Amino acid sequence: MNNSELYNYTLRLADNALILGQRLSELCSKGPFLEEDLAQTNIALDYIGRAQSLYNYAAQLSGKPLSEDELAYRRAENNYYNVLLVEQPDEDFAHTIARQFFYSVADCLFYAELTKSKNETLASIAKKVIKESKYHLNHSSDWVKRLGGGTELSHEKMQNAVNALWMYTDELFEIDDIEHKLIKEGVAVNSSNHKSLWLAEVTEVFKEAGLSVPENNFMMTGGRSGNHSEHFGHLLSELQYLQRAYPDATW
Repeated sequence: MNNSELYNYTLRLADNALILGQRLSELCSKGPFLEEDLAQTNIALDYIGRAQSLYNYAAQLSGKPLSEDELAYRRAENNYYNVLLVEQPDEDFAHTIARQFFYSVADCLFYAELTKSKNETLASIAKKVIKESKYHLNHSSDWVKRLGGGTELSHEKMQNAVNALWMYTDELFEIDDIEHKLIKEGVAVNSSNHKSLWLAEVTEVFKEAGLSVPENNFMMTGGRSGNHSEHFGHLLSELQYLQRAYPDATW
């Protein structure tokens, strides 16, 4: 197995978790009510904890004296490989829920499969996070139904959020040469097989919520190769501020 390919694969998984965790952490003290404020903060911590485990493993694979903090905080914008969906901003609570729901459906399918990986470290991490992923899915799908089936205004906001974020969903199922090789070795997950399952689950929840699946076929991509949306630089400047301002600081 080529360590550089496994390193890049692990880094992508870590970046997805870190960036989504950062987005959710921005909601701390801004939830619609206290219980939900705590729920969003805890979900953010779940993702940051996941990112820490994956960055730690990536650092070991790099063959360099790197730490998980250096990988998380000291890379340039085009050296992050998260999907575009997770970096989209919290325009309102409906956008937060739509983003989380789309990602969580794919996340559950992905990590359930990763538990079967021949790579013991990745399989072990997957077994630890799959329960969290299922909770995230249950939480977000419940909110999709509540907002979609609530008032006329909440329904409109939920549908608008779904329409706005739909274009970022195809990237969740892309695979490239790195993944093709690792899939053959029984290490990586073939996410392209999950798209129909994802769509079926999303459609079922939408039916319960009275929401429509968008007909828009235009899809955005590029995050997995380091090409990000205009929102990413602003997110990164906040994420990296302390490490950039006080490099090598100790507490």
